[in-house]
Amino acid sequence: MKILALNGILGYGYAEISLENGLKRSPDVIGVDGGSTDPGPYYLGTGKSFTSRSAVKRDLELALPEAIKRGIPFVIGTAGGGGGEPHLDWCREIIEKIAQEKGLRFKMALIHAELNKDYLKRKLKEGKIRPMGPLPQLTEEEIEQSVRIVGQMGARPIMEALEMGAEVVLAGRASDPAVFAALPLKEGCAPGPTWHAAKIIECGAICSVPGTAADSIMAYIERDFFLLEPLNPKRRCTPLSVAAHTLYEQPNPYYLYEPDGMMDLSGCRYEQYDERVVKVSGSRFIEAKTPTVKLEGVRIAGYRTIAIAGARDPVMIERIEEIKGAVTEHVREVFKGRVSPGDYRLLFRLYGRDGVEGEIEPSEERPHELGIIIEAVARTQEMANDICAVARSTMLHYHYEGRKATAGNLAFPYSPSDIPMGAAYKFNVYHLLEVEDPSEPFHTEMIEV
Repeated sequence: MKILALNGILGYGYAEISLENGLKRSPDVIGVDGGSTDPGPYYLGTGKSFTSRSAVKRDLELALPEAIKRGIPFVIGTAGGGGGEPHLDWCREIIEKIAQEKGLRFKMALIHAELNKDYLKRKLKEGKIRPMGPLPQLTEEEIEQSVRIVGQMGARPIMEALEMGAEVVLAGRASDPAVFAALPLKEGCAPGPTWHAAKIIECGAICSVPGTAADSIMAYIERDFFLLEPLNPKRRCTPLSVAAHTLYEQPNPYYLYEPDGMMDLSGCRYEQYDERVVKVSGSRFIEAKTPTVKLEGVRIAGYRTIAIAGARDPVMIERIEEIKGAVTEHVREVFKGRVSPGDYRLLFRLYGRDGVEGEIEPSEERPHELGIIIEAVARTQEMANDICAVARSTMLHYHYEGRKATAGNLAFPYSPSDIPMGAAYKFNVYHLLEVEDPSEPFHTEMIEV
């Protein structure tokens, strides 16, 4: 079977020549992942997409009419970026708008992935929910305080939607590879090469050279191997580029887990098939004895205000830890009796020193300048604004030993210097739900568009 992956995420864009070349190869299915947890918990919490409506519409209005005209199933996973109900509705509206403008008629399956809290509480009492990694056990309180909880579906719900005759599948939160593996698995393709190919192409042409998530790629699934071909003539796949992307977002290079089971890639071979195509063989898939669904839930952590500043005084940079401590203590003293220490957090991110790696930064090189983000997260937006303002003004004028000028320690690239960010969210549910039926938590709705 031939799988056409439009790009890495719906809305990232792709070259029109890539779509044209892909359609010439008569794909059996067109798939695209619509979202990710990579941008953090904010989008799941707010119900907003991290890709723009116009960019998503552009990607769909080129490919969707061609898929309908040619009878090619079109599968979209993690609709709207987060895969919850508002995200599903948002993407559905775009699809219906395109259908109206282009005069399209088709049957679409909506697979709902936002989960009912009472259902999850019942599963928790049954002992069917466990932490994913070194995390606390889930509690009913955390479930109740969650703004939204989604389940990450595997291939089975998508396969069932296709069996029901869906021409377009719009799924809520889904495993990225499941979007591309569903039809080949339904048609009886070998699960080893199917799952491995799906894992690689879920990011579009990022496994090619030059790599990008903003372009298309084709996977050809055979009995005991698969081929990968970037559809833009300026790109090519190499054994190194393909093998490297197999490791993408994985803690182990050989064993990759999906809701349906585990990919065993320990015996894989990556070979140059022709100048632009790579052949991968030796992929195995071991079905899970007990299927699991990853749960992703978020709660409000508070309200955030930030100030962005720069410092270039070598004496200040040398004494920055002392200054941070003094500013923190001054803020605590100013708000003493008015704000409980447990009601806010004050953070300093020092870019140029350890802003990315934090405490595990290995470099000891002394920077000549620092980018400083002062961040206050508090119970209310007003409180966050006040705390950030006091911290910013204190650091701006703080007197440290060796300082020669009093005009100010910080340079601000923006005015106003303090930027209210609104609600801040955090992941509070990142657990595994054991299920007997992989489709159990999800509800499929068939509609005529």
